[in-house]
Amino acid sequence: MPSRAKVWRHVTVSTRCTWLHGDKRGFRSRKHRIHSSGDYKNRPPPHEHAGLREHHQSRSGDPVSIPPHLRQAVAKAFLARLNQEGYLVLAIAVSGQHVHALVLLPDHRALIRQIIGRCKRHACEAVKQELTGRLWAASGEFKQVRDRSHQLNVYKYILVDQGPAAWTWSYRDSQGLPRFPEELFDPKTLKPKVRRGRK
Repeated sequence: MPSRAKVWRHVTVSTRCTWLHGDKRGFRSRKHRIHSSGDYKNRPPPHEHAGLREHHQSRSGDPVSIPPHLRQAVAKAFLARLNQEGYLVLAIAVSGQHVHALVLLPDHRALIRQIIGRCKRHACEAVKQELTGRLWAASGEFKQVRDRSHQLNVYKYILVDQGPAAWTWSYRDSQGLPRFPEELFDPKTLKPKVRRGRK
């Protein structure tokens, strides 16, 4: 049975075909079976995994981008679904190729994937008149927030660092949505990461 405990997560969802295996910005496959020597901040050598990159580019479709005029609708669809299911959101940003959100979610990765999957479907429904076809890449990243300093850094990263074209929202902007008290930044709401051994 999934744990009822909740932890803060930095949720990142990408649009389809925007970050493939072999990407020059760095990448990692599931469970790190294959990964680059760098990341988007410290990029790997250009020739690294060139064959893998060409393979995935040849078999994938064109990258999907969310037009600026639809970013608010996508963000509000994510917010509405998370609020409907009772999950607190402190901040969200939607840019052309990513959704970033700071959300208090169950401490159970399979359950998180289901929740975010429902948010993706809700967002697709909200923009289906203008944006047809498959919108999202599979799954996403759900990084656990370690402490209050990390939480505040993620909050700032989402609201400030996504570029001027991103549509952003924070709990302080709530109109018709629940307003959350400042105590949500209290470190007591943060659960330390526990490494679990294999059973």
